[in-house]
Amino acid sequence: MTRSKINQMIASAIGFLETMQFKLPLWGYWAPDDWKNNTLDDTEVRQNQLGWDLTDFGTENFSQTGLILFTIRNGIQGSGQKSYCEKIMIADENQVTPKHYHRDKMEDIINRGGGNLIIELYHSNDRRAEGAAPIEVRIDGMVQKFSEGEKIRLVPGQSICLPPYLSHSFYGEEGYGRVLIGEVSAVNDDENDNFFADGIGRFPDIDEDEPPRYFLVSDYSNERWAD
Repeated sequence: MTRSKINQMIASAIGFLETMQFKLPLWGYWAPDDWKNNTLDDTEVRQNQLGWDLTDFGTENFSQTGLILFTIRNGIQGSGQKSYCEKIMIADENQVTPKHYHRDKMEDIINRGGGNLIIELYHSNDRRAEGAAPIEVRIDGMVQKFSEGEKIRLVPGQSICLPPYLSHSFYGEEGYGRVLIGEVSAVNDDENDNFFADGIGRFPDIDEDEPPRYFLVSDYSNERWAD
């Protein structure tokens, strides 16, 4: 992805969050110079990868396969710190987050507003012995059963609990607009606990065609943008 495209998408995301009256931490709006001039200890933000994250999952087609995320709070597994994570995410109509699962993380995916969220569930490759057995999950605390690949619609306010090893894919339903998605989960580890069905990448390669307007979590350790 080009940095100019990333800058454009984050600016659009901030506008959408404003229309949804969802506020980020103050540093969520900081430019790179604000980070460089910050005198407070921001170790937790950097080490726990809090902040902006935008990916095309290596497809180079963000509008079709992509997701914008902002990690609000997170811990580090085994550190004795926070044992939980919270994210806010944005998906456009038919913009797919590809099928994947987690071995450690249990998560609630929440439709916080906007359009409808479609989510599809599958047995992971690690659990193929379960075959075509119905998949049992809880939607807003109530047990429901679905077949593999069935399109489950979450309207604003609804949530689904996804246990480890349950593969899932989601996207905004066509005709209903952009979706504001919440995630509340156990500690998130994007580098070690994402298993994609098609072996695709989690983080994009970036063509630095212009400077960043906002840092991504992957920029914190990038020497190019260091003090």
